Amino acid sequence: MSKESEEKADYSIRIDQCCSFKPSIDNTQGYKKADGQEVKESGNGGKEMMEIYYIEDDKNIANIVKEYLEQKAFIVTVFSTLGEARCALDQRVPGLVLVDWNMPDGKGDTLCQWIRSKWKELPIIFLTVRNDTCDVVSGFNSGADDYVVKPFELEILYSRILALLRRSGNVTGKYLTCGPVSIDQNRMMVFYQNEEIGVSQAEYQLLLLLMNNKGKTVTRERLLEQIWDSNGNYVNDNTLTVTMKRLREKLHQPSCLKTIRSFGYRMEDDV
Repeated sequence: MSKESEEKADYSIRIDQCCSFKPSIDNTQGYKKADGQEVKESGNGGKEMMEIYYIEDDKNIANIVKEYLEQKAFIVTVFSTLGEARCALDQRVPGLVLVDWNMPDGKGDTLCQWIRSKWKELPIIFLTVRNDTCDVVSGFNSGADDYVVKPFELEILYSRILALLRRSGNVTGKYLTCGPVSIDQNRMMVFYQNEEIGVSQAEYQLLLLLMNNKGKTVTRERLLEQIWDSNGNYVNDNTLTVTMKRLREKLHQPSCLKTIRSFGYRMEDDV
């Protein structure tokens, strides 16, 4: 058994010893804290739940952390490979990412660097058994915002998550993605993969409207009305066609930007 495998096996035992958390989820009344206090009711009432992506290949560790954080009113999605995490991030940006260093298909620091190149403000926390000074420094240099060494107390992890979110806020709505195309709404910037694309105001508004309605067909009439007519710039139908043609060329003809003949356009993730 390798040193990394031994460390993970040892941690799987110790996490149960250091944690007194007992899941107590009542499906009829929503999520509850370990002490039974309700934090979110079922349906539309209650607090909005932030999504966390957790990249961890040890199912025991992943399940314990997931159940605990879900008791704290987070939605936690676990990915057992870096590849799965990349695919999910390309489709939807969560509020925060937890990542292990040693994964079956690579190292967590490469994922951290990839995330940071695309989403500058997305909070990242390493959860790893690697506690050497050089590893911690490398983690921060890769773009991590915090570094937690296993074994850890779940309440301390929760406190670190809250502290990080107080500084960063909820970034979920700041980024829109569809395939290789993304928008940073805070900075009003458009990207194709990691390349920033210069677009005109009309092109930006056109892409933004389609991205905000991803998966839905937006009619030509609605696009003309919301992008031009609402600003007092009444144009003919050909203006939309020309603007879309230029936008597609700048975005390298992305397959996720589809023409729905005789109706309009739709942004749709490629399957």
